Amino acid sequence: MDPFRLLELLILAAVLAGFVGLLLRRNLFLKVLAMDVMGSAVVALFVLVAARSGLRSPILTASGTGVGFTAWADPVPQAVILTAIVIGLSIQALLLVVITRLSRIDPTLDLSSFDTGGRR
Repeated sequence: MDPFRLLELLILAAVLAGFVGLLLRRNLFLKVLAMDVMGSAVVALFVLVAARSGLRSPILTASGTGVGFTAWADPVPQAVILTAIVIGLSIQALLLVVITRLSRIDPTLDLSSFDTGGRR
């Protein structure tokens, strides 16, 4: 089996595991953890897709222009992924602060304890 195909399957399994954890868990902390697993797997998938064209960094050396190297990695997905990592980290930090505040109301952090039942 091709190594890229195996990595794709493992990454997609991690995305699926995070999605199932997001749907099935009732604890808010575990939902954030599952969302982080899913986000990390998506980042890994994008890095894998960007590495298909090549693994060399598109940086010119002092000895020349790098002629002869044709398998350059695409820098645009790398920049997008770096931005996605920073945004994901900030969202996770914000969610953990909100969950910490909610734990003062109900320390179990069960989702049903925060349901208002349609009342405002």
